[in-house]
Amino acid sequence: MTLNAVLSRRLFTLFTHGSPSLSVASWKSHFGLDAATSQGRSSTRCYYQTAKPRYPVPKKASHVRVVDLRSDTVTKPGAAMRQAIAEAEVGDDVMGEDPTVNELQRIAADMFGMEAALFVPTGTMSNLIAVMVHCRERGDEMIVGDLSHLHIYEQGGSAQLAGVHATTATTRPDGTFDLEQLESKIRHGYPDPHYPRSRLICVENTHNIQGGRVLPLSFLQEVRALADRHGLSVHMDGARLMNAAVAQGVAPSTILQHTDTVSVCLSKGLGAPVGTMLAGPRDFIDQALRCRKALGGGMRQAGVLAAAGKIALLDMVGRLKEDHQNAKTFAQALLDCEPAVFSVDLAAVETNILRFCLKQKSWTPSEFCELMAQVCEGEEAELGQEIRVLMYPHFGNSVRAVWHLGISYEDTQLAVQKMHFVTSQLLKKNNRSS
Repeated sequence: MTLNAVLSRRLFTLFTHGSPSLSVASWKSHFGLDAATSQGRSSTRCYYQTAKPRYPVPKKASHVRVVDLRSDTVTKPGAAMRQAIAEAEVGDDVMGEDPTVNELQRIAADMFGMEAALFVPTGTMSNLIAVMVHCRERGDEMIVGDLSHLHIYEQGGSAQLAGVHATTATTRPDGTFDLEQLESKIRHGYPDPHYPRSRLICVENTHNIQGGRVLPLSFLQEVRALADRHGLSVHMDGARLMNAAVAQGVAPSTILQHTDTVSVCLSKGLGAPVGTMLAGPRDFIDQALRCRKALGGGMRQAGVLAAAGKIALLDMVGRLKEDHQNAKTFAQALLDCEPAVFSVDLAAVETNILRFCLKQKSWTPSEFCELMAQVCEGEEAELGQEIRVLMYPHFGNSVRAVWHLGISYEDTQLAVQKMHFVTSQLLKKNNRSS
């Protein structure tokens, strides 16, 4: 076993079980972990170890108000979307005969400024297909951010299923990379038998782990120029691309002019029940169609799903700014708390994802989220109703909350009230124990 492995195992044991002779703080100081943590990063990869808690959802008859901020994937189709699903004209999409799917693909390609688009069941499959098409030979390599969704949360599918190696660039707090470091990751000298062959650069916009950050257009332009110099392709994991477009006040095609391909989810803030659009050059989509079939993503009468996707792209983009504003409203409420018990970078709240930290060392993100998710004693008397706010502990000492079409301004205000109530309860607990 290597020294790093031994140290990692020892650190994990200490963090989870404690040590009678050595504190976590001293271990972190000894191994230089404090600096990484203070920058919003974690040398112990806490984002890997954070288990998402399961919160019991009240029955429909319950009078408890639930504000679900766990993710924008919890959205449900509205009446117009359900009607479109029910009335969708369908055909066999594997044979290319589903008219609703074909129309959705034309709409997406036009909106993204791409030659063609493909309807894919999930974002994970869509990203994997993109990697498979861009990196067609075993031994090819892609460069990804070390905190990217593709690298962390998609089970290493590019290695498992596509035989593609990944090398990582350090993700900055705003979701970008250092371009000099990025360029240093590119392999040269092919076909030298020692190294994989660099083929692809992957970017993520908006950036999930870094709190919904929007990639600057200037950064994308520089990445494009770098890729062109070295003959590489650029793929964007644009799961929340439409949030980025709304935040920057530009058309999606303006962002995507700097990329070869993009994957855009319909099932997050846009509210469709399922589906992702993969777009790029026509020959790329022809190959992507083959990969989709090989991965089991070829669906038959998929028009019932594509109908929801059409509503998502045509009718749901404009309202994303409401989610962004509600996230900022809650972030400001956190900052306004007296005493100052939360840490928030308001300038970093650019879209619908909010990350905030707890400044009280005696509070843990898990404890805070558990209290927010349960009905507390005395809550109804003080707030006038019972409120459950669902959020997830995030890596480090942070909490993550995500706004979406199921959360109104009123819901956000209720979440603020619950946050104030829980904060007061925790402060009282601290005072009693001191």
